[in-house]
Amino acid sequence: VQLQASGGGLVQAGGSLRLSCAASGSTFNIDDWAWYRRAPDKQRELVARIKNSGNTNYADSVKGRFSISRDNAKNTVYLQMNSLIPEDTAVYYCNADGTYDSGYAFGSWGQGTLVTVSS
Repeated sequence: VQLQASGGGLVQAGGSLRLSCAASGSTFNIDDWAWYRRAPDKQRELVARIKNSGNTNYADSVKGRFSISRDNAKNTVYLQMNSLIPEDTAVYYCNADGTYDSGYAFGSWGQGTLVTVSS
């Protein structure tokens, strides 16, 4: 399964961006989607996750500002980011865990999209 992320860019503090990540490839089902980020000189961290049930969880640093959603018909996940702050500057990666129709499990990563928030 290949993941293609998009939507990053440069935005001023207080602004908004919407990231998208679309999956393509052989017939499959995605169980969990997640967004991670890696800021300069920091370790990768989980930003948000959404399960097939619709349950979500967020990093404390983004609660109330970010919202993750999924469109199963389009095999796409979104991350709506509002009230952005300079500390949100990072490369954002999407991740998908699921199974092929054959029953084999997979875990895939997108190529990363850069989000830069200026003060």
